Amino acid sequence: MNDFSNSIAQPIALITGGSRGLGRSAALHLARDGWDVVITYQSRADLADATVQEIRSLGRKAFAMLLDTSSVAAFGDFAAAFQALLQDNWGRGRFDALVNNAGTGLDASFMQTTEAQFDSMMNVHLKGVFFLTQALVPLLADGGRILNVSSGLARFSFPGKAAYAMMKGGVEVLTRYLAKELGPRGIRVNTLAPGAIATDFGGGAVRDNPQVNAGVAAVTALGRVGEADDIGGAVLALLSPASGWINGQRVEASGGMLV
Repeated sequence: MNDFSNSIAQPIALITGGSRGLGRSAALHLARDGWDVVITYQSRADLADATVQEIRSLGRKAFAMLLDTSSVAAFGDFAAAFQALLQDNWGRGRFDALVNNAGTGLDASFMQTTEAQFDSMMNVHLKGVFFLTQALVPLLADGGRILNVSSGLARFSFPGKAAYAMMKGGVEVLTRYLAKELGPRGIRVNTLAPGAIATDFGGGAVRDNPQVNAGVAAVTALGRVGEADDIGGAVLALLSPASGWINGQRVEASGGMLV
């Protein structure tokens, strides 16, 4: 069971893109460890509801909120609605951990990447993370945590991933600056960089294409592709008080891919 020394109340996490894949796994890992969880979703209300119900079956409080993480103009209203949700259901207007997880993939070579594709990647993975975090930090409890989800692709390079990966690289720089600026409040900020994971992300190639799956396994020290629960467990570990002296760091969870 989690025990925040700075908080007398139940720990609460907000996970963007928590209805499926890595976000869903993170939400369930946290719930099993005693956290209450709020997830966001963009389109699949059915999946979000299923995740909420599974969390509630574990005896934890859970809610889902609609959010387009590329729409900066909506963040003020979202923050206000989130604060009202906290007040109505927990009797307080603060939460303990933000996981910036929501995102989409892009497979396009440098020469074929369009401005519209570039802007889409930027709005979701960089601009959206920057300004959503800015909107939510006033609601984050002192001593809280922020975890920004990046990608192994910010370290190793594969053709077709330039725009996506450079946005993740920007988030990794942002993480260090947030750690510095929010440190006086005891808020620690880290990056989690998954390797190739067998989910529906990017069309599900790692999960569904045997050649892609085998290729990833062949360059991974542990000899297999990652699973969503590998990342859910890493999220829990990095948000745990046991990791309280880890701050401003990039932690890669890739099974040793391309080491």
